[in-house]
Amino acid sequence: MPTGSAIRDVREQLFDAAERILLRDGANALTSRAVTTEAGVAKGVLHRHFEDFDAFLAELVLDRIGRIEARSRALRESAGTGAVVDNLTAALTDIFGTIALRIVGLVIARDVLRARLREARGGGVPVLREATAMVAGYFAAERDLGRVPGGADVDLVAPALIGAAHLLFADTEGAAPGDGEVRRVVATVITVE
Repeated sequence: MPTGSAIRDVREQLFDAAERILLRDGANALTSRAVTTEAGVAKGVLHRHFEDFDAFLAELVLDRIGRIEARSRALRESAGTGAVVDNLTAALTDIFGTIALRIVGLVIARDVLRARLREARGGGVPVLREATAMVAGYFAAERDLGRVPGGADVDLVAPALIGAAHLLFADTEGAAPGDGEVRRVVATVITVE
């Protein structure tokens, strides 16, 4: 990038570059130099926009959490339409079939990042916490509509479903689970009382 040239949407450009590196090479390959090289910008650009690399990573995670929260609203709004198992299968595949697992690994691997995120958002594992809230909100809406058993304990079903889905998708090197596998897990977890 020539000196003095304006970079449009530099934050998003850097976030997208970091996401590509995470998906392609994993958390160990994620460095400030790798991000700026991937983004095609000068090395100092990242540090002009963020206090340090962990601040950049925290903003990346918070940005991606915002996307989960938008998905959460859309899933809650779908309550009462389609089959509950289909809606949850699609939502879980969407969440865990993307960058979410790599971000969870990144957060677990970096103590400073985890501390910054805890300060910004509270305890729990970022992404998994928001995914659990997404499922809980949707499941509660379906329960209120009478489409799932009235006695279903949302506070138990949601983390059980997220944990099961996380384990199902956890092998980031192998093939992603098929729709049938995800559907079977969803159907099993939401019917257990």
